[in-house]
Amino acid sequence: MLKKLQTKHISLMVGAGLSAFLAGAMFSAPEIGKSVGQWLQQLTNSQAGRLSDAEKISSAVLPLVLQSPQERATKLESLTKSSSSLDRNRARYLLASDLIKGKQAQEALQLLRGLENDYRALAPYILLKQAQAQQMLGEEAKASDLRQAVLKKYPQEAATGKALYLIGAKQYQDRAIAEFPSHPLTWEIIRQRLQNNPNQPELLLILAKHAYDQPGIVGFLNRLIQEPTLKPEDWKIIAKGYWLNRQFGKASTAYGKAPRTAKNLYRQGRGLQISREREKAIAVYNQLVESFPEASQTGRALLNLAQLTKTRKEAIPYLDQVISKYPEQAGKALVKKAQIFRALNNKQAEAEALQLLLDKHGGTKEAAEYRWKTAKAKAKAKDYKAAWKWAKPVTTNNPNSILAPRAGFWAGKWATKLGNQAEAKQIYEYVVSNFPQSYYAWRSAGILGLNVGNFNNVRQMNPAIIELQRPLPTAGSDTFKELYLLGQDWDAWLQWETEFRNSIEPTVAEEFTEGLVKFARGKHLKGISTIAKLEDRTTPEEQAEYQTLSKNIIYWQARYPFPYFDLIQSWSGKRQLNPLLVTALMRQESRFEPKIKSTAKATGLMQVLPSTAKWIAEKEKLDKTPNLEDPDGNILLGTWYLDHTHKQYGDNSLLAIASYNAGPGNVAKWLKTLPTKDTDEFVEAIPFDETKNYVRQVFGNYWNYLRLYNPEISQIVAQYSQKQPQLSSKIPETQNPKSPI
Repeated sequence: MLKKLQTKHISLMVGAGLSAFLAGAMFSAPEIGKSVGQWLQQLTNSQAGRLSDAEKISSAVLPLVLQSPQERATKLESLTKSSSSLDRNRARYLLASDLIKGKQAQEALQLLRGLENDYRALAPYILLKQAQAQQMLGEEAKASDLRQAVLKKYPQEAATGKALYLIGAKQYQDRAIAEFPSHPLTWEIIRQRLQNNPNQPELLLILAKHAYDQPGIVGFLNRLIQEPTLKPEDWKIIAKGYWLNRQFGKASTAYGKAPRTAKNLYRQGRGLQISREREKAIAVYNQLVESFPEASQTGRALLNLAQLTKTRKEAIPYLDQVISKYPEQAGKALVKKAQIFRALNNKQAEAEALQLLLDKHGGTKEAAEYRWKTAKAKAKAKDYKAAWKWAKPVTTNNPNSILAPRAGFWAGKWATKLGNQAEAKQIYEYVVSNFPQSYYAWRSAGILGLNVGNFNNVRQMNPAIIELQRPLPTAGSDTFKELYLLGQDWDAWLQWETEFRNSIEPTVAEEFTEGLVKFARGKHLKGISTIAKLEDRTTPEEQAEYQTLSKNIIYWQARYPFPYFDLIQSWSGKRQLNPLLVTALMRQESRFEPKIKSTAKATGLMQVLPSTAKWIAEKEKLDKTPNLEDPDGNILLGTWYLDHTHKQYGDNSLLAIASYNAGPGNVAKWLKTLPTKDTDEFVEAIPFDETKNYVRQVFGNYWNYLRLYNPEISQIVAQYSQKQPQLSSKIPETQNPKSPI
């Protein structure tokens, strides 16, 4: 029997006929039982003199990075006398950094003296820390000598770029521009020079190439395109800058002057199409088709040409070319072709197109969507056997589709309605094992009996959380990794940007690391987005690299980070709310951005409306309404309101979360009009797509936080997953139902 997660058992009153609502469990990837260090050792062949990844992740110092300087001071002081040389060095550096921030320069110097000889990975940064401390003490000459020592001893290191900036004389700035163009402090030098003299295209081009994602870059690009001596390669850099900043019309113009490649032509045409320059877009797409007939971009161009035709029949030849020559785009072409035949009332041709989709391109996203749409229609007609037959292949034929876990879960539900409990159990196990990150894995595991809470008791649970620690980056030098792991976020960013020369087309390992750096700089929305995009990689090599990474806990912990943990724990405890549920809602509402605003002016981490904040402040008799952009004040208000919505619905978290999004009036109406005997049918029937998705996403977030950060559940599910359940062969994967049309 599984140990209960609840710290205490509470009998809950559940109103509105929802006492039958169920909830689920979780799954962890097959290799989650391995330590992070063990896995990373498999990926990295350590070179002589380099710190092994296992050494880096096993540390008494690194978990202290997430504590405040005041909280960790005593522990770090003790660790400076540690027998482990690496932890001793780390403790000395981190404690010295804290002391410098606290204006205790003399104490910091005592810790830093000679450390550069023992802690080689950070040697130049140690000298710069010493220089900073000496400057604070008024020892300008000593500070200057230390910075000059960095230039002399470490001329190729990124820290030298920082030293050149700090020294500041013109000849040193010139050297920074020439030798460290990707260093962020070099960008600052360039910005200052451009303020004094805007007509310096060579400096503008450096910003276009290396600082394309920085604030104000579009203005610099606009200035640069006025330069008459630009070369085609320069235009490619400018075009990428515009494209990545979503200035598609300007990007199109720039791509037209860039080297003639399939990618550049496609983006030129696509930019024109987005800008509604139809005839010009058609002309460019035709150039692409003629010049690069084998390129993958040509298949996409043909699809766009089909979209730009004046009549439906004119689109068919373009679609036929895609179907015959570009299999990666054939699914989209067949669906579009079927839609055209439907509009032309040619049912036979429509059915043939859809059958070809299943028979020849059954692994595409479009085939998954067609199967699932048909399954839902069959279920609505109470033909559960047909619905089951259409849904089940999605889980095996389309495992990378977002619909796969959903289809599998409902295939299990429909098997239950048909009285086939053994088949249902097998499908639920398959969903849990193969789609661990999905909301439907949580629902499946709940039905299977794993103890991870349900909609009726999840708010009261208080799961234990592992000791938090930053994930180890998968790219970058030892110096960068040490700076990052020690929470030296500014220097880590400077180091990474200087090293990261492949930023336009990064590898999987580089883009994962880029996401971590964004987190470290407080850009959680961009960090999560960057890491989530890895699953969209298309080449076989990139997909293989992504699959390797995605089987490990560090990837998923990066997608489900834990900022503001102390505040969440504190306010959740005061409201008697499950802190993981609060975190799950916060991730969905704001991606942990404290100052983000919605179009309705909802603000901050938990997206509280100013009017709601004022109402709560009045009810709680607060002296003043908390600042919604302040994390503490926002979580105070958001947890109060989440507690309020729970109380409205007898602590049923499904209804509380739905109400948080759609408001109590809508939920009250749905309870009168929607099916309430089956929780899952209730969720599927929610008429607001936003709220329906919101409910699934919040509880999917909760599931992921539980499976990633609760050691007991991680272990249980890891053991469970080793069973590697398989679906029965009642419907062979190669067999497709006939199109119902």
